[in-house]
Amino acid sequence: MNTLSARALALLMVDWRGSTGPAYLALADRIRLLVLDGRIPLGTRLPAERELASHLGLSRTTVSAAYAELRDSGYLESVRGSGSTARLPHDGGIELDLLADAPIDFSKASLPALPAVAQAAQAAVDRLPSFLPDSGFDPFGLLVLRRAIADRYTERGMPTDPEQLMITVGAQSAIHLLARTLLGRGDRAIVESPGYPHAFDALKAAGARLVPVAVTTDEGWDVAGLEQAFQRTSPTVAYLMPEFHNPTGRTMDAATRARVLELAQREGTTLIVDETMTGLGLDGQARPDPFPVARNVVTVGSVGKSIWGGLRIGWVRAERDLIQRMARARFASDLGTPILDQLVVAELVPGYEQILAGRRAYLRQGRDHLAKRIRQHLPEWRMPHVEGGIVAWVGLGAPLSSQLALAARNEGLVIGAGPRFGLDGVFERFLRIPFGMPPDQIDRGVEALAAAWASVTRSSIRLDDPNLAHVV
Repeated sequence: MNTLSARALALLMVDWRGSTGPAYLALADRIRLLVLDGRIPLGTRLPAERELASHLGLSRTTVSAAYAELRDSGYLESVRGSGSTARLPHDGGIELDLLADAPIDFSKASLPALPAVAQAAQAAVDRLPSFLPDSGFDPFGLLVLRRAIADRYTERGMPTDPEQLMITVGAQSAIHLLARTLLGRGDRAIVESPGYPHAFDALKAAGARLVPVAVTTDEGWDVAGLEQAFQRTSPTVAYLMPEFHNPTGRTMDAATRARVLELAQREGTTLIVDETMTGLGLDGQARPDPFPVARNVVTVGSVGKSIWGGLRIGWVRAERDLIQRMARARFASDLGTPILDQLVVAELVPGYEQILAGRRAYLRQGRDHLAKRIRQHLPEWRMPHVEGGIVAWVGLGAPLSSQLALAARNEGLVIGAGPRFGLDGVFERFLRIPFGMPPDQIDRGVEALAAAWASVTRSSIRLDDPNLAHVV
């Protein structure tokens, strides 16, 4: 069982006291949201009441009342002598409205499936009989698909052969496998902040100590911060999303890419380059050159953001020796990628450029529609211009993201709070909003956010008022 220290929980609870209501309810609400967002894993033992009260500068009575509220609502289980552990209501299952099964789901950065998927699936079924005599267990993936993907890399200026590719069960599986193969407990791993939370989870699960480097919608990557992070920590890996970064939408320029490669080679760092958003530029801009080809550069891709998330197909491009190491490590978690899914994607890859063109047009409309609706319903928010990708990193103007996400659930909307995309509870002033859904869903989602925002701000104190700076 994992134990969460008072110090670690306090770091997750930056700006938690944003309401004029009872402190114990605000504390309970924040812990509940941390559990719902997965930032406090189920089964984690929470700090003792006295210890947490001391760290937060509260009375023990306040913390005791918050814990009692969490127990009453089913988010905490306390056993004398064993402490209190995080849980969800009802041992027999999870209520749908607690997770991503609300009427409106803004928690996922995804697109509806292409109509061509059904046609490709039929063609794949027709091809399937010729593969049935084989075992179906293959850690590398079908040669027909690896060849098609290798050809795409070569066309982009990255000469690749099928032996440099492994087909995985989506990009997330690829990141997990790379983390297990490359990292040991205590190794340092550079990550972007904000960044992709499931990559954080994969790296931490492999024992890594994460080193965050800032990325902003205005300035992009903090180059000085990157240099310091490499030089001071000598990281084993650096996980980067250089094209249409999730969630800021920024693209790393060629000079920064070259500098990152130089730093990584100097420190012996393997670069894990996530290309799942590649090709989704929304302003007609030229496609940036791929990350420089080098022995220490590993590329991750998938069709989850371009074709359909229901096709669990991703891949890793790396040197042959690393692909072999990954294959040996893979059998501890899965025995290969489903054959039929691979055949479906193999049908679609030859027309991938046309697919991307259609997706760009669709996403451009979604981005512009979201921006319009935010201007209409939430004019105090700041949605920056999004260069590409499928999400916007929206500034709220106040550190209320976690409260807003919790209030949005009461409006039938599931959305991840800003801190879900950072480390140690930061980004309370931001919210990641996807725009890959149809316009009517965007409308309903923004209306739910506006209602939740009105509810939150009605009861919020002005945290920027110096006279209230020390309110607890």
